[in-house]
Amino acid sequence: MTELGLPEEILACLFDLDGVVTKTAVVHAAAWKETFDAFLRERDGDDFRLFDAVADYDEYVDGRPRADGVRTFLASRGIHLPEGSPDDPPDAPTVHGVGNRKNELLLAKIRSGGVEAYDSTLRYIEAVRAQGLRTAIVSSSANCRDVLRAIDAEELFDVRIDGVVAAERKLPGKPRPDTFLAAAHDLGVEARQAAVFEDALAGMDAGRAGDFGYVVGVDRAGQAEALYAHGADRVVEDLAELGGKE
Repeated sequence: MTELGLPEEILACLFDLDGVVTKTAVVHAAAWKETFDAFLRERDGDDFRLFDAVADYDEYVDGRPRADGVRTFLASRGIHLPEGSPDDPPDAPTVHGVGNRKNELLLAKIRSGGVEAYDSTLRYIEAVRAQGLRTAIVSSSANCRDVLRAIDAEELFDVRIDGVVAAERKLPGKPRPDTFLAAAHDLGVEARQAAVFEDALAGMDAGRAGDFGYVVGVDRAGQAEALYAHGADRVVEDLAELGGKE
């Protein structure tokens, strides 16, 4: 598959959503910042330390299931909240309450600004499928299907493993490899026959932990060195660099 920039043994491609297929990573980061800054201000007063929408987002939140992102970031500040339940209101001082507040803000931002795809990624996926490779979308987002429908891309994927499916199957999220492994299984291929496409460091960790055949880091944030350090076989700024052009 040299024309696709992939090893010959690759039979399937597993794509993350936010930051790889869609330009929603920056919207996620903004929603997390608004959520955490409001929480920290209420807790610590005006002297609170701001959530960094680049460093904190990349290190503690990006690519992780929503509740894991809440736990991991707050733990970095020495804060531990009760879990609560998934239907907690967005003002509840619980892990799920904070996560639901973030999701409420995210959906409002998506509705107001729409969802934009990376056209080069869509072209690459079309080229992958034209070569007979199977495709899956693997996302921690519970809004994955709605986002794919918004960009008219649902039919580009044979399998969808997202936050909803992961919860149904009780699959741990990234940096664990379980969601990617489930996608490969559902596509009928071994991990070594599948390529992972991710922009998050947690996604790189998942690709390495799952022993996938090829891991492509998509560098949207100037973190190529970190993507390599976390397990990328190759890092590109855009999937057009891999080929697949008609």
